[in-house]
Amino acid sequence: MEKNQEMALTQLRKSVEKLGSSTEGFGDPTLMRFLIARSMDQDKAAKMFVQWQNWRAAIAPNGAISESEIQDELEPRKIYLQGLSKDKYPVMIVKASKHFPSKDNVQFKKFVVHLLDKTIASAFKGREIGNEKLIGILDLQNIGYKNIDARGLITGFQFLQAYYPERLAKCFILHMPRFFVSVWRMVSRFLEKATLEKIVIVTNEDERQDFIKEVGEEVLPEEYGGRAKLVAIQDVVLAPLEG
Repeated sequence: MEKNQEMALTQLRKSVEKLGSSTEGFGDPTLMRFLIARSMDQDKAAKMFVQWQNWRAAIAPNGAISESEIQDELEPRKIYLQGLSKDKYPVMIVKASKHFPSKDNVQFKKFVVHLLDKTIASAFKGREIGNEKLIGILDLQNIGYKNIDARGLITGFQFLQAYYPERLAKCFILHMPRFFVSVWRMVSRFLEKATLEKIVIVTNEDERQDFIKEVGEEVLPEEYGGRAKLVAIQDVVLAPLEG
């Protein structure tokens, strides 16, 4: 690690303590994500880290969201977890045609946390390093107006930005219908430049081939040009962590 990074990490730890919290139990890779997300500004990264700790304690006081807390959101089987991409990133697929705006906003937020946590954890090899990333695929095929959920999309991306910094490797959006373009324009106003740069809207055959190549045929379902079967996230059993 470069000396500048070591100094930034040391200062970040001190800044977090000044805010009345602690970085104990969190390794350098985790803290670096917060620094990168705040352009290596230690004070801003420290504030972000403490806000994340407080948010985490409030939304998941037991450390994780159990499936029993989010049954209504799991029931449609709209999220799929496909294994690791060529670059060893877990691949999560969202089938928007199976989603309807939630009547229970608290449950929906917990659902987003659960699916992000489980997707990231599927990349752990015995333990968390702290720098694991994910690939998201948002499939808009066959969606109707009843499936449109701008608030839900904004919530998902804002959670990634505020509470899962540097966890998103890439997000591919497939089969965007013309009527959704205006919805996406509105959603994108809430996204940071760094997030928008990781989003690829696949619109032609060349982009589709690049998408298949980047993700990998081994984990992509057949309907997307791969060789795998769709696996609902609730059917995925993660290996236990060491210790």
